[in-house]
Amino acid sequence: MRHRGQGALEYLFMLAAVLILVTMAIRVIMSSVHDLNSAISNYTAEVRKQILEDL
Repeated sequence: MRHRGQGALEYLFMLAAVLILVTMAIRVIMSSVHDLNSAISNYTAEVRKQILEDL
């Protein structure tokens, strides 16, 4: 009985570790997407400005 409970507890710790890693990965991805979105917005604004200046 004791070994069975210990295995379940180890499983829960492993599950918690996986959830923490997934959360960290999602944060990194969301941060990268936000930075990329900002860069694209700035680039399109610059291109739009250049096109209007050339008219």
